[in-house]
Amino acid sequence: MEVIDIIINILSVFGSLALFLFGMKYMSESLQKVAGDRMRKTLSAITSNRLRGVLAGFLITALLQSSSAATVMLVSFVNAGLLTVGKSIALIMGANIGTTVTAWLVLIGFQANITMLTLPIIGLAFPLFFSGKHQHRIFGELIIGIALLFLGLEFLKETLPDINNNQEYFAWFSELPHSGFWPLLLFVIFGTLITTIIQSSSATMALTLVLCSNGWIPFEMGAAMVLGENIGTTITPNIAALIANKKAKQSARIHFLFNILALLWILPLFYPFIHGIEWLVNHFSGSGIEESKANILISLAIFHTSFNLINTLIFLNFTGYLEQLARKMTGSQTDDSPKRLKFIHTNLVSTSELSTIQAKNEIGVFARRLRKMFGFLPELLVEKKDPKYEQLLTRISDYEKITDHMQVEISTYLTRISESEVSLETSHRVRVMLKIIDDLENIGDMIEQMAQTIDNKNKHKVWFTQDVRNSLNGLFEHIHDALKIMEKNLNREYIQIDPSEAFAKEEEINQLRDKLRRQHANMLNDSASHSASGSYFNDLYSMGEKIGDHIINVSQAIHEYKTKVNQS
Repeated sequence: MEVIDIIINILSVFGSLALFLFGMKYMSESLQKVAGDRMRKTLSAITSNRLRGVLAGFLITALLQSSSAATVMLVSFVNAGLLTVGKSIALIMGANIGTTVTAWLVLIGFQANITMLTLPIIGLAFPLFFSGKHQHRIFGELIIGIALLFLGLEFLKETLPDINNNQEYFAWFSELPHSGFWPLLLFVIFGTLITTIIQSSSATMALTLVLCSNGWIPFEMGAAMVLGENIGTTITPNIAALIANKKAKQSARIHFLFNILALLWILPLFYPFIHGIEWLVNHFSGSGIEESKANILISLAIFHTSFNLINTLIFLNFTGYLEQLARKMTGSQTDDSPKRLKFIHTNLVSTSELSTIQAKNEIGVFARRLRKMFGFLPELLVEKKDPKYEQLLTRISDYEKITDHMQVEISTYLTRISESEVSLETSHRVRVMLKIIDDLENIGDMIEQMAQTIDNKNKHKVWFTQDVRNSLNGLFEHIHDALKIMEKNLNREYIQIDPSEAFAKEEEINQLRDKLRRQHANMLNDSASHSASGSYFNDLYSMGEKIGDHIINVSQAIHEYKTKVNQS
């Protein structure tokens, strides 16, 4: 029976921790849904002002209550090209300070009997789930997330036994040395492992506070666990960056380096540092740390905040060196392979509101590759040497396969976003992106068909006159210009795009098409050889005009999106 009791107690501890984590996750995700798009726009406007970057990182993490979520988000912004590696450093440092807010939040849960109100709060918030307004539902999720967080904390306090009343269970633990360098290092490793396993420094901090308040470990070893939590929280962004681009990897490495270097300077000064905190708390409270649970909790919160704040003040002046070191750690790998997506990595951003950043940037890459692919056609039209000619055909065919892959991958990603609960603006944004990638994929198909038409013409030894080649080159130039305009627009914020330049270029292409039709009609009245070349000529300018139609479809889709957003 005693074994069953022990198993039930262990499972109760894990269940309490799971409830705490669930509340934290629910609260974090609801805040991201509310503030995600605003956060994206705010971060994109951040200048090289490092103090402003630190403040932004602090606020994001304080709101999300998860430094792992915040740093993964920042790494994803770097991956998407929204932030440079240099600008992300200050944000990461601010995130380290922001995560200390959790200790104070948990401290409130210990000191105030908030848990008495959790069930009534959940009861009041639950009807918001059935509201027809998106913001009301998200607000309901936020309130319930906070309530579950405090409820999980209360269960954790109750299920974790008091060591003074359960000596028989913890005899082995009391025999461990609780002072000196090696125990300090042991608890640092313990804090790192726990944070890595449960993927939340906030939950580990709550567990540390409970362990200290219940007498399992002294203040010194609790502080050592906090040091380990700082290291453990760097693991998640580095795992997320494994499949990201080189810049995102550098940003994740900087987060790891920052916390490792911070650990190295505090280890030799650890005991003087915590003794200073003990003196401070004793001075203002009038009692020793070990004499009051509240004093232990306050001391840990002060240690966590002051340590991360000092780290930022020290290393904020060495951001350039951190960036150089991270660059050396990532090596000389490049991200230029056209056979993989550059920005979309599904484990980098956790909410739909922010995931459209990756999709938008990937669509910009899609447009650039199409423009490059189309650039092979004029060369193919005049190339006569077999090795170079075959190489151009192969490259166009390869690029067409790449565009098919991109269309499928981006479409799948956007569909997954649309299946979750998103804001009205994000819903419009996803819809227009799906339309755009369909047109982009059609452009890739048309370019390959034009290449095959040129190849068929050459195989049948049908040749164009210089006038026909000049006409086609003129059409190619107009289409290439239209592709450049489209690419430029797709790399800007859709809401800011003026489509008039694109519409003007489409009108020029249509006028040129009418001119080429008349030229084709004249060719049909000539000899049989001109009739054969006229057929290929007709196919090429018709397909070129269709490419122009797909290009203008992109601008029209963006224009419709702007109209809907402005009306909502």
